[in-house]
Amino acid sequence: MSREGQRISPEGDADASAGTGTFADRFPVLSLAARNLTRTKTRSLLAALGIAIGVIAIASLGMFGSAFQRAQMENIGQIGNDVVVAPGEDLGRQNFTETQLREIRRAAGGAELVAVKRDSREVTYRGETQNRTVYGLADPGSLYDIREGFIPDQWRDGAVVGDELAADEGIRAGEALTVDGQTFRVVAVLDGAGQASIVNPDNAVLLPPDRFDENTYAQVVVLSASTAEANETAMRIRETMNDRQERVQVFEFGQIAEQIDQLFLQLNLFLVGIGAVSLVVAGTSILNVMLMSTVERREEIGVLRAVGFEKRSVLRILLTEAGILGLIGGTVGAVVSFLVGMGVNSLFLGDPLAFDTLSVFYLTVAFAFGVGSSLVSGAYPAWKAATLDPVRALRGN
Repeated sequence: MSREGQRISPEGDADASAGTGTFADRFPVLSLAARNLTRTKTRSLLAALGIAIGVIAIASLGMFGSAFQRAQMENIGQIGNDVVVAPGEDLGRQNFTETQLREIRRAAGGAELVAVKRDSREVTYRGETQNRTVYGLADPGSLYDIREGFIPDQWRDGAVVGDELAADEGIRAGEALTVDGQTFRVVAVLDGAGQASIVNPDNAVLLPPDRFDENTYAQVVVLSASTAEANETAMRIRETMNDRQERVQVFEFGQIAEQIDQLFLQLNLFLVGIGAVSLVVAGTSILNVMLMSTVERREEIGVLRAVGFEKRSVLRILLTEAGILGLIGGTVGAVVSFLVGMGVNSLFLGDPLAFDTLSVFYLTVAFAFGVGSSLVSGAYPAWKAATLDPVRALRGN
């Protein structure tokens, strides 16, 4: 028997005198558990590695899903409170007239409207002519972010160019381009709107509405402060405009955004579930290590019981060993997961430290699950060792 083992009383507490201050004297159970693990370093390291891999799988997959969800919802969130009104089947035409626009405005109450004109025209820049979609909007700044230049409050002249068109052709604010023979100075270049945009201007040119000959509108965007307000506005427009015929089609993006958000949440839970499987496998390796340790140290455990160790003292030693493995594996896994999360955040959100509450939750749960699975896996071997009959254990049976 080692001196460390002899310093533990039958109740499992330290009997060290006040004059000693070594780690073994102050924490005898922890000292014994650490010593026992170092006797089988390779086996212990592999068990801790299994826990680390499980923690990494849970936390990393969870943070990946969370970052991806936030990136997509940021795009969708830009239009989540908007309502789009388009011509219906029974309207009899493909565009709204000024009269119909006034009806929509009355039905929308006090909500802000953005009427959109649309056409296909020849756009010439530096001698190269292409057919491009051209939109007519009175206030593009209410729908899009501006990357370069400035749009005046009273926009009467000049053109606004979408992000992809500007990048492909090298167009900058202040330069000139021609639309159907008329020359316009580019007053601004929009930031990328993405596919989630209601009216995608990335490959288009935007002009003031009075630059269009016809006073007809392809669609109307109703801006709302919240999803609830958008739903109420959409309902009023349907009741007013479609009382007898389907003159308009109304699209509510807020409800779609909520459904997509729920879909992402379910996807995150699925990914975390996949990661949890690997942690269960790691827990099985802890169980195997502790069982093997119990068999190999049967005689040692018998000696401890013979000199007066109670069952709970032996139980504490074995559970401490399992806890140490879980702490080592969980800590390593949490650190690696944090680094992986930084990479994922940088990829999807552009900020490596953009951790939200959900990401921290996944990291914390993964660490706790790793330590907990180690303790649970070590519980049975510890109980089995604590209930060994001392006489049979000393005989090696």
